[in-house]
Amino acid sequence: MNTDIILEAKKLTKQFGALVAVDDVSIQVRRNSLHAIIGPNGAGKTTFFNLLSGNLEPTSGHVIFKGRDITHQPVHRTIHFGMGRSFQITNIFPSLTVFENVRLAAQALGGDNFKFWQAASHFKKYEDRTWQVIEKVGLKERAYTPARTLPHGDQRKLELGMILAPDPEVLLLDEPTAGMASEQVPELIALIQDIQKAGDKTVMLVEHNMNVVMSVSDAITVMHQGKVLAEGTPSQIAANKEVQTAYLGGLYELNV
Repeated sequence: MNTDIILEAKKLTKQFGALVAVDDVSIQVRRNSLHAIIGPNGAGKTTFFNLLSGNLEPTSGHVIFKGRDITHQPVHRTIHFGMGRSFQITNIFPSLTVFENVRLAAQALGGDNFKFWQAASHFKKYEDRTWQVIEKVGLKERAYTPARTLPHGDQRKLELGMILAPDPEVLLLDEPTAGMASEQVPELIALIQDIQKAGDKTVMLVEHNMNVVMSVSDAITVMHQGKVLAEGTPSQIAANKEVQTAYLGGLYELNV
């Protein structure tokens, strides 16, 4: 077993009736890397993420996480194994405060979800972890702010904090900058980079912002019509004429 590979897709295929959304996709994700998945709309990127995280079962193929076949494990099990997942649409509890959102996420994997009569001291480890995460994502000053009142950029930070709270090894981030004002994007991307470069996190990123992808990725997989079209470093992808044609219709050049 190659311990340098933390997550692997082997010939993953997902059919919805006659539609083949993901078609025989195989990739390997290196431990502690930032690996981007790009491609035009309808390329199968989000469906592929859903297969990796257990939100969908594949029609065929396998998902291997840390050497273990997790293909038919539901999403709540993949979280326990050490995989966190975000979605294109912000996924928070709007009526709860920032602190409460993150604490719930921290507590979810601790086996204490419904132990209402425990002494408060029993939950101190979750409170400590919550403060640690809130500070990490830059929301300490907004800890007691209801999530619904946060600007969209801060809601994205909160969602990232909720993913980080259980301390996963792999983060699957689906369009983390979706809906954000352009001036907010660099701060969130810098935060994601800081988390990944701390040394113990692997990040997979579906992202439409090509400037972001080219500047932060260690490896890029390009999907087109459900298949892998190309894979390589940002400079290799930028120089790939097939990618130029399929992804951008040959109208623009990818720049590193």
